[in-house]
Amino acid sequence: MSETAPVDVAASHRFPCQSCGADYRFDPGHDRLICDHCGNTEEIGLTRGPAIRELDFEAALRSVLPAQDIEETRVSQCPNCAAQVEFDSNTHAAECPFCATPVVTDTGLHRHIKPRGVLPFALDEPTARSAMKDWLGSLWFAPNGLQDYARKGRAMSGIYVPYWTFDADTASRYSGERGTVYYETITVVRDGKRVRKQVAKIRWSPARGRVARFFDDVLVLASKSPPKRFTDALEPWDLAALEPYRPEYLAGFRAEGYSVQLEEGYQEARAHMARVIERDVKFDIGGDRQRIHDIDTSVKDVTFKHILLPVWLAAYKYRGRTFRFVVNGRTGRVQGERPYSAWKIAFAVLLGLIIAGTIGYFYGLEQGAFQ
Repeated sequence: MSETAPVDVAASHRFPCQSCGADYRFDPGHDRLICDHCGNTEEIGLTRGPAIRELDFEAALRSVLPAQDIEETRVSQCPNCAAQVEFDSNTHAAECPFCATPVVTDTGLHRHIKPRGVLPFALDEPTARSAMKDWLGSLWFAPNGLQDYARKGRAMSGIYVPYWTFDADTASRYSGERGTVYYETITVVRDGKRVRKQVAKIRWSPARGRVARFFDDVLVLASKSPPKRFTDALEPWDLAALEPYRPEYLAGFRAEGYSVQLEEGYQEARAHMARVIERDVKFDIGGDRQRIHDIDTSVKDVTFKHILLPVWLAAYKYRGRTFRFVVNGRTGRVQGERPYSAWKIAFAVLLGLIIAGTIGYFYGLEQGAFQ
C-alpha cells in the first residue's frame, strides 16, 4: 500500500449534538442521527450517487493504492478471540462483543484499506433482541436460565463486520466426457424362473469446450472472530443496498478491523469461483452424466472492495460457558450456539420411556384378552 500519509478517521465517528453537545448515534432504518440525551435529530441527507468504486487487486498487492484508500483507526485486540474492535478515544476498558472477555483498550493505530461501502443497520436493538429471544424460545432443550438471562441481560452490541467482495472476469477451457444413459434387457433367474429386466448403462464420449463467467461481488468474511458457520448462515445480504462509506453510519456503533488479509480473502473467493465454474462446465458438457478431466481457467480484471455489514451480537456467559448469538442487522435472521439443558434431555428420555412402557403394557393386556 502507498507510503504516503493515510487518511486518519479515528476521531471522525463521533458527531456532537447541535443542541446539547452529547454524541449522536445513527438511527437504524431512518437514515438520520439521533441524540439519546435530548432527542434532537439530524438528517444524513443521502443522495444516491454513482456505483461504489472498485479497487485494483494487483495494485493492492504491490502496495501502491492511493493514500485516500488507506485509513488509520484505534483498534484493540481481544486476548481471547483475537477480534480487532474499534473503540473511541474516551473508552479505556470494555468487553469484547464477540466473546464477552474484558478488554483494556490501547492507543495503537491499525493501518488498513479503507471501507468503500457500508450496509447501514435497518433494525434497532430492541427488534434484534426480540428476534434473538424468539429464536431461543424455539429451541428444544435450551436451559431456562439462559433464556431468562437473555431476556434480562445487557443490550446487544451493534457491530459492523468487515467483508471483502471480489469481481473477476474468467474464461475456462475444459476436457472431460459426456455420459449418455441407455438400457439393456437381460435375463436373470429369480425363484427358479427366468425373468427379463432392464439394466441402466452409460455410454461415454469425449467432450471439450470453453465457458466464461463474470463474477460480481463474491463475498468473503474478513474476520476470524465470529464463527464463520454463523455469519454464513446470516446470508443473503442485500448488497444492492450498499451505500458509499460514510462515518455517520458508524456513529454509536463499533466496527471490527479485518483480520483476514486481502490475498487470503482472494484465495477463498477463487475457491468459490472454481465451484461455480465446475458447475458451468458440467452444464456445458450436457448429457445424463459428466466427467471432468481438466479445467484451465484464466482470470483477469480482478477488483475488490472492503465493505462493512451490520450485525447485532450478544455474548452471554452462563455457568462458565460463553454462548454467542448473531442477528442480521437488516433482515433479523438469527444464528448462534445451541445450548442444551441436561435435565430437560433426561426428563424427555424418561417421559419417552414411560410412554413406551405404558403403550407396551396396554398392548400386552389386549393381546392377553384375545387368547
